[in-house]
Formats: sequence, C-alpha cells, structure tokens
Amino acid sequence: MRTTRRAYLELHLAVLLFGFTAILGDLISLSALHLVWWRVLITSLSLLLLLRGWRFIKHFNPLERRRFAGIGILVALHWLTFYGAIKLSNASVALVGLATTAFMTALLEPLLLRSPFSRSELLLGVVVIPGMALIVSDLQGQMLLGLGIALLSALLATLFSILNKKWIARHNPIELTFLELGSACLFLSLLLPFYTQDPTTLLPKFWDWIYLLVLALLCTTLAYVLALRSLRELSAFASNLTINLEPVYGILLAMWILNEQRELSGSFYFGVALIVGAVFAHALQKKRGS
Repeated sequence: MRTTRRAYLELHLAVLLFGFTAILGDLISLSALHLVWWRVLITSLSLLLLLRGWRFIKHFNPLERRRFAGIGILVALHWLTFYGAIKLSNASVALVGLATTAFMTALLEPLLLRSPFSRSELLLGVVVIPGMALIVSDLQGQMLLGLGIALLSALLATLFSILNKKWIARHNPIELTFLELGSACLFLSLLLPFYTQDPTTLLPKFWDWIYLLVLALLCTTLAYVLALRSLRELSAFASNLTINLEPVYGILLAMWILNEQRELSGSFYFGVALIVGAVFAHALQKKRGS
C-alpha cells in the first residue's frame, strides 16, 4: 500500500512538472525554435549521463533507429508548435489544445493500429466539440491562431504517442527517449542556420538559463524518470487518468503565476471543463468496459 501511494505521489509530481512546462515556455524570452533546441540539447545530455555512454545504441537495429529518429522529429515538431502557440497566445490556450490529445487518440488509434472503434469514443467527440466551440467563441486574432497551432501540436503528440505504443515494447524507455530526443536535437540543429540570422538571438539571458535548466532537468528528465518509476506500481488506467491532469495543472498554474484569467472569460473555462470532463468520463467508461 505504501509503495502504491508513493507511486501515485511520484506520478502526480511528474504530471505537475509536465504542466509547468507551459508556464516556463511563456516566461522564457527565446523564440519557440531556440527554446526547444536548448530543451532537447540539455535533456539529451542529461539522459546520456544517466545511460553512461553510447553502448546502448547496439540494442536498436538500423530499421528501429530510423523509426525512432522519425518519431523524434515528430516530438520536435510537437514542441515547436506547442511553444509557438504559447508565444502567439498564452499558456492556457496552448494547454487547452493539448487537452484534446485524448480525443484525437481515441479516433486515430483504431485507424493506425487497426483496432475497432467504440461508442464511448464517439461520445467523447460529441462532448469535446461544443466545449471547443465555447472556447473558440471567446478567442480572436492571435489567440485564435494560437489555439489552431495548439491543436496541430496535439495531433503531432497523438501520432508520436501511438507510434511509440506500437514499437516501444521491447526497449528500455530511457534509451528510447534519448534516441528520440537526440534525433530531435539533430533535426533542429539542421534548421537553426536557416532560421537564426543573428547568432546572439540563440543565446539565453540570465533568467532564461535558469528557466531552461528547470525545463530540461526537472520538467523533462526528472519528470520522465518519476513517471517511468511510478508506472511499475500503477495500472495503465490509473496512470493514464492521472496524466490527463496535465492541462488542468497547467491552466491552474497559469492562473496563479501568469494571471491569465484576466485575458479569458468564463465561457473559455466552461469549455475547458467540458473537454476535461469528457476525457475523464471516457477513461472511466473504458475502465468499466475492460
């Protein structure tokens, strides 16, 4: 019992740290591309230290290396669009887009993995649509564009999650994460010369360094290790239900730290409640049906 309670605490801490990434994205003054490049670089180096070198690479055959490198590029594009949405709008709007990942997974996973659809997944879509309509009615200009990019980010997150689920089974998750994030870092490094006209814009300011280290070491590396460790003790249902709290934690943190409730109306938060409620109801329905 004590081990299970500790696992729940570790997973909630991990999800809280994941939710804090949106706040840091708003606070860091770098562009989305430079921010994500630093994040994957610092995280990859920290994972390399945990793995104590490159020897693990022999655990992947050439086809697997190409597959996971491709997923790493999807991760890079997901983070680029997520932080791009934050820069255009705010953290709360970007997190609402991310909250639709469960809905997109429910629709796309049966198509990609050739499994049957369920009525509960279609019902989830019926509830998510009016929730999103309420949110859209409250936004305009850059806020609305930010939501559109956040939805694209959620689609990319859905795709790499489904592909990881399909191919991850026989590999060490930390080794796999390094391969994906290392590939993401290489991909973004190739983009940097085309995007960065002034090299000084790549260099973080003092507080940016602090926020980047927290983002990479605490909100990525530590959060990931805590989440992995907790999954050894918790059921898939319990872990997925807890992970769905990420946008909730993130939006509450945005209200507390960034005072974003001043920019958004009650209809926005009512729409958020509908979407989050639908996600949890869907998870409970799947649990009863299993």
